Amino acid sequence: MASVKSLCVFCGASDAVDKIYLEAATKLGRLMAEAGVRLVFGGGRIGLMGAVSTAVAAHGGQVIGIIPRHLHNFEIGQQKALGELHVVETMHERKAKMFDLSDAIAVLPGGLGTLDETFEVMTWKQLGLHDKPIVICDVGGYWSPFLYQLDRIVSSGFAPEASRALIRTVATPEEILPLLAMLPEPSPSPTHRFSTKP
Repeated sequence: MASVKSLCVFCGASDAVDKIYLEAATKLGRLMAEAGVRLVFGGGRIGLMGAVSTAVAAHGGQVIGIIPRHLHNFEIGQQKALGELHVVETMHERKAKMFDLSDAIAVLPGGLGTLDETFEVMTWKQLGLHDKPIVICDVGGYWSPFLYQLDRIVSSGFAPEASRALIRTVATPEEILPLLAMLPEPSPSPTHRFSTKP
């Protein structure tokens, strides 16, 4: 049984989206706080990022945001009142630090940045660099084309069948934490963590 104390959430930073996505982020944030699971996220205070972090903080949970300096004003860095906010120098440092501070990854609806983050941790996992759980939350079928493309990659011979097992998929935020609790502990290895320390 996996012990998830810190969950990295990849999600969008836009308010111009269907409310079902914002509601899903808010629900996940509340559930995380109630379960005592710390949020690690991209540090923005708009869109799903803002919804999940505000909900975690509002229900007494811990929040750690990581945002690159050049996006701090563009994405509007989350208020420090919600928890810790780390301003880093590069996008790569952001992704590495988010990964390093978390036990598992959950993916909510998002845009190109969310896809980039998701593919990178999936690639790291495929290469055997980590064994942390990655859960896609397919709210309202949002990720169905993405999941179809993963199947197409495998069926076309660009990745082995085992690649499809790199992720787990659920339909609602309520399923994320119970699923993570059921999974085995990640296998420790020398390359298991992508330390952001020199």
